[in-house]
Amino acid sequence: HYYINFVPDISFLNIIYAIIAGIIFGLCSATFSKTIHKASSIFKSKIEYPPFRPLIGGVIVALAVWAIGTTKYIGLGIPTIVQSFEEQLPMYDFALKMIFTIITLAASFKGGEVTPLFFIGATLGNALSYFIPLPTALLAGMGFVAVFAGATNTPLACSIMAIELFGADCGVYVAIACVVAYLVSGHNSIYNKQMVGEPKHKRFSNHEGKRLNEL
Repeated sequence: HYYINFVPDISFLNIIYAIIAGIIFGLCSATFSKTIHKASSIFKSKIEYPPFRPLIGGVIVALAVWAIGTTKYIGLGIPTIVQSFEEQLPMYDFALKMIFTIITLAASFKGGEVTPLFFIGATLGNALSYFIPLPTALLAGMGFVAVFAGATNTPLACSIMAIELFGADCGVYVAIACVVAYLVSGHNSIYNKQMVGEPKHKRFSNHEGKRLNEL
């Protein structure tokens, strides 16, 4: 259960803050999508024998966990997601989770991107609360769904999911964050075969839009 215990009134300034947060969430989504595909290509090009990819990737992850002395950034990380709604966490949590997730999936391990993206988004929102004067829990909730919305091009579904998870009071804020993240993330997706039906912006050609298949 995730709780947003206080949602401020809608105001012009708060909407601006939500837009700024949405831009950052969208950039995070695009970075994740681009990097995971690039890292996967590197593993495939450098390690031709498929079984060696998870072997080497697993060694890298195991050594990294040993070096930092915590398992916080592997697995689902649900306790950390819950914690991100309750208190301010280290600002680098989202970045480390992103790195661990990218290496793991690029090395051919199959564990899914969904919950790790929730972790990345919630902890990024938590980190933004150091700079953006919105409640920490609200920013965590916005990031929880907006990063996923940008990485999968699903702003409507993620907005509805946020209302289901966090309540209707946050609806305007999460909708702004999801739509802005979706627009800022560009024609990128964690799903190679997803297609964006119409260009998000005129600078995106139809060819680029057709690189992705519908979910």
